[in-house]
Amino acid sequence: MGPRRSSPGEIFVAFLGLGLTAFGGPVAHVGFFREVIVVRRGWLDDRDFTDLVALAQFLPGPASSQVGIAIGATRAGLAGALAAWVGFTAPSAILMALFALVITRVDTGAGWLNGLKLAAVAVVARAVWAMARRLCPDRARASLALVAAVVVIAWPGSGGQMAALLGGALVGWAMLGHDDDDLPGAAPSATIDRRLAVASLAVFAILLAALPLAARLWPTTTVVMVDGFFRAGALIFGGGHVILPMLEAVVVPSGWVDRDVFLAGYGAAQAIPGPLLSFSAYLGMTIIGVAGAALALGAAFLPSFLLVLGVLPFWEMLRRRRAARTAMRGVNAAVVGLLLAALYDPVWIGAVSTPLYVALVLAAVGALALWRMPPWLVVGLCAAAGEIIG
Repeated sequence: MGPRRSSPGEIFVAFLGLGLTAFGGPVAHVGFFREVIVVRRGWLDDRDFTDLVALAQFLPGPASSQVGIAIGATRAGLAGALAAWVGFTAPSAILMALFALVITRVDTGAGWLNGLKLAAVAVVARAVWAMARRLCPDRARASLALVAAVVVIAWPGSGGQMAALLGGALVGWAMLGHDDDDLPGAAPSATIDRRLAVASLAVFAILLAALPLAARLWPTTTVVMVDGFFRAGALIFGGGHVILPMLEAVVVPSGWVDRDVFLAGYGAAQAIPGPLLSFSAYLGMTIIGVAGAALALGAAFLPSFLLVLGVLPFWEMLRRRRAARTAMRGVNAAVVGLLLAALYDPVWIGAVSTPLYVALVLAAVGALALWRMPPWLVVGLCAAAGEIIG
């Protein structure tokens, strides 16, 4: 780590630049972070940076945002964590909220919107394949992913998702242990007081338990929305694309957001820099305007804040517990199943209705996977092709 701490202003400026330029999803974001934080600024060395990435992969939530929050916390405590999150998230959140204003004023059957939905099919298909190769490298985990997909398809909604994740954790804990786990070096020190860490974990647990009860007692749109987005942010394992089934289960069955509008916004989110979870600002804006965008965004990211601040001081101890690591293997395999189920419903069902659309999806998958085109370019080409077809 660098010889001195950083001011929150320095951290904000660094992450604002990343929020404006970091395209390509969580894995690409980590590459951008390393270039700026390790190579250019020297705030962390490679070992410390890698360990913070491991922390983000271990916790539920959007991985790249959590890496940013953890970096900010190690450099300037709570203020640094907040500065990193605001800088990295604000550009994409503003763009998605503005897009929500646009989409409410156009015909949901417009050709370019259909193109955005087809782009979402290609992006999710590629994510399923990439995550399966990384998180399900053996028969046991691949089987667990398929079982999770069956559970979620047969039991739609958040109940099936929770059952699949819990079952994955139990199976991982019982069956997926290995004795040859390698651990990185000592974790970087954090400027988070342990009392604040314990308080953060307590608030996380209280909200996770109390918000569903509050939504039952006071079923207003605001309370139910905050509950749904908080739970979604608390249960995103394995990568940002997992927000798709989580948030779809919150906003589409309730009738708040039309499925076509949902998928079009998700497709558009692939074309902008920054965290994919900024998609929550688009949904909140669609539901109840600017206040909804702020509430949805805050509720979706709050679990990440609480978990990173709560776990960071104890990370060195926690990561050496074999039971925690093996349970996460099972959860990550189940997450692949969740995303596979989402590829079928709502993504494929909601977007692909003609053989010509199948052809366009295949072309988009090839552009992403074989030709390595950036997602923003593929999204733009799909929108243009959708308009021409339409």
